[in-house]
Amino acid sequence: MLVCEGDSHLTETVGSFGSSSDASSTSDSIIRIVDLQKHFLAKLGFWQTIKGKKVLIRALDGVSLDIKRGEIYGLVGESGCGKTTVGRAMLRLIEPTSGSIFFKGNDITHLSSAATRTLRSKMQMVFQDPYESINPRMSVFDVIAEGVRINREVLGVKSEESIRELVMRALNLVQLVPPEQFMPRYPHELSGGQRQRVAIARALVLQPDFIVADEPVSMLDVSIRAEVLNVMTDLRDKLGLSFLFITHDLALAKHTTDKLGIMYLGQIVEQGESGELIDKPLYPYTQALIAAIPVPDPDGRKVKVFAGGEVPSAVNVPSGCRFHPRCPYAKELCSTTEPKLKLIEGDHYVACHFYEEAYAKFKSRIKSSVAS
Repeated sequence: MLVCEGDSHLTETVGSFGSSSDASSTSDSIIRIVDLQKHFLAKLGFWQTIKGKKVLIRALDGVSLDIKRGEIYGLVGESGCGKTTVGRAMLRLIEPTSGSIFFKGNDITHLSSAATRTLRSKMQMVFQDPYESINPRMSVFDVIAEGVRINREVLGVKSEESIRELVMRALNLVQLVPPEQFMPRYPHELSGGQRQRVAIARALVLQPDFIVADEPVSMLDVSIRAEVLNVMTDLRDKLGLSFLFITHDLALAKHTTDKLGIMYLGQIVEQGESGELIDKPLYPYTQALIAAIPVPDPDGRKVKVFAGGEVPSAVNVPSGCRFHPRCPYAKELCSTTEPKLKLIEGDHYVACHFYEEAYAKFKSRIKSSVAS
């Protein structure tokens, strides 16, 4: 409950912080997407536009994933692979081209604007850049309280006193204490880590069940990153929140997330439990990402996995396997037939025709690097 001793008057107005209205539901899934696609129209030149020419950017092309209650699901991939688009589409910040989105078992893909607004408080987003996502002309209190004021009826909050109490408790949860000192401050008076905590508090104050954290620590110093990530994991443990954690950093994701999905050019190519996927990467692109992680030991193992060339354009997606132009193990089948995501063992899925051969070669390279 978002109620401390002596604050029982808030119980009736704000309810349980972060709790679900259907906690008795037998389903473990908080949000699920099925075959989600999102295509954008590319911006063309004047004459091409006049002639009616259209070019599609296939940002998402059949993405499916399921996030459980109290789970942190990590989405990893290169810039431009569609990670942020997945998060925005899940929250209905952009409309998907096709596919389905289920929140607590209910299909929300085609909800009306009014129904989506009612649902919005339960699904929040922490954006990548706290310097851009927070209004510099608003105090910390106003930044966090704005969402509560907009959603008064949904949250059942009636008085300014209740709003103030909610803001104070949100600041306490993200360890900006004492909150009385931070509420009157403006963003330029805060450090980068403090700004990001304000962004997290802004999401938390609406009592969400699910949060999309889009590169929440990429702009922060290493020491501050640990603090912000600890806040996120503490909230998961204390409030049972679910997160979609979008990141480039595979090493960071291993220690922060429960499950990982590897994205490449609009598709999830491998997913599984974080430890299992890092220890046993089956997809060649995943192996290349792991090999690129710096090892803080001059004498430590160094595994070379080459992924040649550049990421293809989402306008001209390669035929067959999307990674085959860069894959060191590609064969003729890879250029003609697109592999489907299939279950290998446990909860480990991969979309690769020759994953056994790829993993065997990856293991041999590890052994040879250790021996040398």
